[in-house]
Amino acid sequence: MRAVSAQAPNAVVLIRPHHFRPNPQTAADNTFQRIADHDVSRAAYEACTRLAEILRAEGVRVHLFEDETKTRPDSVFPNNWFSTHAGGRIAVYPMYAVNRRGERRQDVIEMLKSAYRVQEVIDYSGLEADELFLEGTGAMVLDHVSRIAYAARSLRCEPVLVERFCTVFGYEPVVFDAVDTDGVPIYHTNVMMCIGTDFALVGLDAIVPDARRAEVAQRIRDSGRVVIPLTAAQVASYAGNAIELRSGDGERLLVISETGYRSLDDEQKRMLAASCRVLPVDVSPIELAGGSVRCMIAGIHLDAREPASAVMSDSRQPSIAERARVEA
Repeated sequence: MRAVSAQAPNAVVLIRPHHFRPNPQTAADNTFQRIADHDVSRAAYEACTRLAEILRAEGVRVHLFEDETKTRPDSVFPNNWFSTHAGGRIAVYPMYAVNRRGERRQDVIEMLKSAYRVQEVIDYSGLEADELFLEGTGAMVLDHVSRIAYAARSLRCEPVLVERFCTVFGYEPVVFDAVDTDGVPIYHTNVMMCIGTDFALVGLDAIVPDARRAEVAQRIRDSGRVVIPLTAAQVASYAGNAIELRSGDGERLLVISETGYRSLDDEQKRMLAASCRVLPVDVSPIELAGGSVRCMIAGIHLDAREPASAVMSDSRQPSIAERARVEA
């Protein structure tokens, strides 16, 4: 079994949507988003259910919350509004789209406080009034081992806030510009970059100018990782929107969408398999909204208060202990 890594949590939060649809308020800057020509809410619900079941079968601790509202089309992407950190800290983030701000849920925070050792919650959401935005681990891809925050500038990633976050949480900021083939800024860093324990999947060609591209690649290599470059087509297929997790027996898993995995070539797949077991999951209905499996997963980097097997709960019940479904 490969060594346990701080990069790969073994617990996650998922939000299962009942009324999912591509969000019209995010379409202008999210060029990955597609118009759905039919109702995909049921298919999205089933995709989230499938992801939860697959992760649980691998022994990942899954806290599954329901969202039955009709006003939060992107609630399936909780990693944008909060992140968790070793030492018992939680960050809550300011969101760019007005109709996404209601995704922040106190019941999720209360569950984390109940099931994990939380010392402090730092809430940046009040900066929305100043039109300053930082959409969590969508805007930043965090190297939890070398303590580096990689961030591509966009409407959803304000460099001043990246600096502020890094000062408070103890990361080194690496900020850069990244654009798609039409020169449009990539809206979230995590659609073009995934940092694993031994590797980094990166859409290098998107980073501009050339000198900065070389600097970012070298910074990743300096952290001891192998850089696996992604083509523009692979980035568009969500090959970079993946996350490394840890199974119940400690095995490292790379969770990636089937769309993204199919886009990889044999050598890229071999390089990934040398580090961890790759776990492709079909979340294609969710991908219509411009995000994939990484966007759906909020990793938990907190110490549990008790063994996962001792906690069984359901998000449809009113008490804190029953607000999230947890299985070992």
